[in-house]
Amino acid sequence: MERRAFLTRAGVGAVSTVAASTLAAPAIAQSQPAIQWRLASSFPKSTDILVGTSELIAKRVSEATDGKFQIRVHAAGEIVPGLQVLDAVQNGTVQCGHTCGYYYVGKDPTFAFDTAIPFGPNARQQNAWYQYGGGQEVMRNFFAKHGIVQFPAGNTGAQMGGWYRKEIKSLADFNGLKIRIAGITGQIMAKLGAAPTQIAGSDIYPALEKGTIDAVEFVGPYDDEKLGFVQVAKYYYYPGWWEGGPQVSLYINQKEWEALPKSYQAILTAACAEANSAMTARYDAENARALKRLVAKGALLRPYPRDLMEAAHKIAYEMYDDIAKTNPDFKAVYDSWKPFLEEVQLWFRVAELPYDNFVQSAGRSK
Repeated sequence: MERRAFLTRAGVGAVSTVAASTLAAPAIAQSQPAIQWRLASSFPKSTDILVGTSELIAKRVSEATDGKFQIRVHAAGEIVPGLQVLDAVQNGTVQCGHTCGYYYVGKDPTFAFDTAIPFGPNARQQNAWYQYGGGQEVMRNFFAKHGIVQFPAGNTGAQMGGWYRKEIKSLADFNGLKIRIAGITGQIMAKLGAAPTQIAGSDIYPALEKGTIDAVEFVGPYDDEKLGFVQVAKYYYYPGWWEGGPQVSLYINQKEWEALPKSYQAILTAACAEANSAMTARYDAENARALKRLVAKGALLRPYPRDLMEAAHKIAYEMYDDIAKTNPDFKAVYDSWKPFLEEVQLWFRVAELPYDNFVQSAGRSK
């Protein structure tokens, strides 16, 4: 009897606690404004890690605001084409966009630092520059001139060098090669003799299949497998020397950002930070498995010829120096980016690279 009485009292207490919390929740939620945003992605639905990261941001924001702040994610082409996300955010067609800065180098080459430039930092080094090397400050100053508030919101890690219809044995094989490539890398490719073109992700496969282009780079094994490139181009090159640690960012219309309550700003900031690490982790997990599958399907792995990479490296840094002479915004970022990269690479040469090299060689020797 005493036991039943205790359980009955405990149950009543538990119900009372639940009831109290249920009654309190609407009062808290009612103090928050109901806001609905649209997010335009630069990526097709088939790239589920990229689009999925946008959805992760939206989910976290909704959960943390009791559903009061909703962000609806739209893949490339649903509202605007993938390469017009920056314009859509600037003109208010959407409140925010998940995209890559190097898509917009035609407006200003400085945008490329937001994603990657050839022979730049890896993912960890990019994050270090942004968070503790002055990168966020100089990039925020640049984006403010375009009416954008920017947050790092993903990083794919080092990418592959792309799919080719024919084998590339030397620098000479780049002459006349029609390749889909984005950003400043296209200008370097042109100096190497290639004919670069920029095509949105959803349009790449048809162009490669029809022979409109001879080669394409996109991301890495996981996404490339989904897009089916191995079916029309067998040679799979590495490394993607133009994308050692390419960042994907959330662009927010500045007026929309400033109109958000401070608590919502903090929540969205935290959601982007989670997305930034989650994307890299998922690609690292998935790319290894996908690479095995691609090789089984007939992909032929090839390293880029040394003479090609050396030529590209020389051209790249000569180009950066030249742009910095005439573009003050580029110079302001470059003057932060270059010395930090040189410094952080000293540390990686001492510890990270020797460790990785030994572990890899020891594993192969077993």
